[in-house]
Amino acid sequence: MPEQPHRQGLPAVFDEYWEPIIRACSETGTVLNLHVGSSGFPDMPPGAPMMELGGTLFAQVAMTACSEWLWSGWPARFPELKIAMSEGGIGWVAMLADRLDNLMARSGYGQGWPDKNCSPSEALRRNFWFCMIDDPSTISTRHAIGVENILFESDYPHGDGTWPDTQDVMEAVLGDLPVEEIRMITHENAAALYGHPLPEVCLP
Repeated sequence: MPEQPHRQGLPAVFDEYWEPIIRACSETGTVLNLHVGSSGFPDMPPGAPMMELGGTLFAQVAMTACSEWLWSGWPARFPELKIAMSEGGIGWVAMLADRLDNLMARSGYGQGWPDKNCSPSEALRRNFWFCMIDDPSTISTRHAIGVENILFESDYPHGDGTWPDTQDVMEAVLGDLPVEEIRMITHENAAALYGHPLPEVCLP
C-alpha cells in the first residue's frame, strides 16, 4: 500500500474505507509494507533540488507516515496488525516514542488515543517494524526502539543500496553488537515477521 494513500487520490488512512483490508491483514498475519516514497516526495519549495532534498527527507517522510498510521487507530483496533516501515531508517523512531510518551503524560494532546490499556508508544513497538540500510550513528538507540523491531535491508538495486558491499556495511554498523542482537537484526526478526523458515544453522 502507499504509505500516505491520500496523496495518491485515495481515502486517507483515517477513513473506514480501509477497514476490510486492515482486518484481512490482521487476521491472516499479512504484513503491511509501507515503503518510503511510495506516495511521492514531500512538497518541494520552488527551485529545490528534487532528488537531493527528497532523498535527504526520507526519514521525515517515514516518521510522518508512521505517525499517521499509528493515530489512525488501526493498531489499537487490531492488535495483531503488522506494519513494516520499509527503507525509512531507524534514527527517528526513539524520538517518536519519546514524543508519544510526552503527549500522553504531560501535554494533554493524546486524549484521542482509543486504547486505555496500551499506550501509543507501546503500540508503536507492538505493531511496527523499522527497516534500516545502515544508520550507523543511531544504532545505539536500538533498545529504546526494541531490537526485535529492527530489520536490516540492502535496498538492492536502488541508489541507496549497499550492494555489492552489504556484508561489509553490516560488519561496520553491527559488528560490535552482541551476537544475539546481530542475528536478530540481520535475519531472525525478518524471518519471524514474515513467517520465513530459517536453516537449522545460521551464521551471525
